[in-house]
Amino acid sequence: MSMRLVLPRLYVILDSALLNIPVQDCAQELADAGVRLMQYRAKTALARDLLNSSRKLALQLNPLGVSFVVNDRADVAVLAGATGVHVGQDDLEVEQARALVGAEKWVGVSTHTLEQFRAAAATSAGYVAVGPVFATSSKAKPDPVIGTEFIRRVRDLTDKPIVGIGGITLENAASVIGAGADCVAVISDVLRAPNRGRRAKQFLELLGDTNHSATA
Repeated sequence: MSMRLVLPRLYVILDSALLNIPVQDCAQELADAGVRLMQYRAKTALARDLLNSSRKLALQLNPLGVSFVVNDRADVAVLAGATGVHVGQDDLEVEQARALVGAEKWVGVSTHTLEQFRAAAATSAGYVAVGPVFATSSKAKPDPVIGTEFIRRVRDLTDKPIVGIGGITLENAASVIGAGADCVAVISDVLRAPNRGRRAKQFLELLGDTNHSATA
């Protein structure tokens, strides 16, 4: 990707395992609150169901100026008309995903070690996620906690945006940005809040929202 992404400070991951309302309803709540970057993660969904839900989300969010990313599946991201795809260490490699989605769509990648981060920084990924920054309950078998010191350590290794993920709450989010991350990815602290929209607004007020998508 020739353009450097400038990400909003808040990146909400719509994890189907944590949702107690339809994903489109949740996405609308968050969009109304000002969230401008969301990812749909449905690890156990059948491919057809994942595509149908992703397509509906893209049709809903794209006109609102919300960047929408599909987790894991580059093919679904393309067919759904999503902004891009986010891949993990067990998914397609970045350049394989890039070959599917093309030059214009986003490809983000998760990393958990210094070696993985260095490798990701050398690819065409638009952003690199690091984590878990803190202990997390959103994954059954999370990787070891890396802490904010890891973000400080890798900040000078790339000019790509760094996304901190894993156990991020309203109480610790500012420390992740302070360590050098451009953006925080939040799951449980927003999705499990009594009022998701209000919680998202609290994050946006705390961190500031750039309201950018991609710029040079």
